Amino acid sequence: MRQQIVAGNWKMNNDLAQTETLITSLKTKIKTSNAEVMIAPTFTNLWQAYQTLKGTDIEVIAQNMHFAENGAYTGEISARMLKSVGVKTVILGHSERREYFNETDEILAKKVDAALANDLRVIFCFGEVLADRKSGNHENVVGSQIKNALFHLQAWHFKNIVLAYEPVWAIGTGETATAEQAQDMHAFIRKTLADQFGHEIANNVSILYGGSVKPNNANEIFDKPDVDGGLIGGAALNADDFYAIVNAF
Repeated sequence: MRQQIVAGNWKMNNDLAQTETLITSLKTKIKTSNAEVMIAPTFTNLWQAYQTLKGTDIEVIAQNMHFAENGAYTGEISARMLKSVGVKTVILGHSERREYFNETDEILAKKVDAALANDLRVIFCFGEVLADRKSGNHENVVGSQIKNALFHLQAWHFKNIVLAYEPVWAIGTGETATAEQAQDMHAFIRKTLADQFGHEIANNVSILYGGSVKPNNANEIFDKPDVDGGLIGGAALNADDFYAIVNAF
């Protein structure tokens, strides 16, 4: 049975004091859940978050990493560094990394390889922009992103991979994605995996939805058969909202 997951991506928000306040509130609210619950604070707060959440059901994950083990990459963080502070899962390929930092499918394939080689679980993100959706090219774009970054892997690697579909066109654009649109794309993603790796692999990979999930739409979205949870942005910065989304399961 696929694992249900709710992961909060805090992005470049919350200093140490704010991180402690939010985590303390989440610890009070989230005691047990039917879903795996994860939060991704900034690099500077990972160790403190990990220490504070020890013994709870909330996992601390990272927002990004470099593909190199070490070297002259000023400002970058390696998989080994993440593991040294207790991190076991990393987000790769987020739409903001692709757009603002020019991360290509080739770069992301190398990052995925480095993460898996270091026994990190990967939440791999992908999705189309508004022009792709309006032109009807969205499935081609999403299919290419998955194939270019992941299809060099072996089937057994997917035990450590979670997929996260981000309809970039529905995030901060005024456009709205329906639960049906989310389901349609998730079904396409699962079929894409099945065609390459077989139905057993495809049916056991969790696929998260990253298109502005909020307390008022989480139930409807998570109720779809191919949606296994959410990668949550803004709502993850509010303890009550994030708790409500977790409880949608």
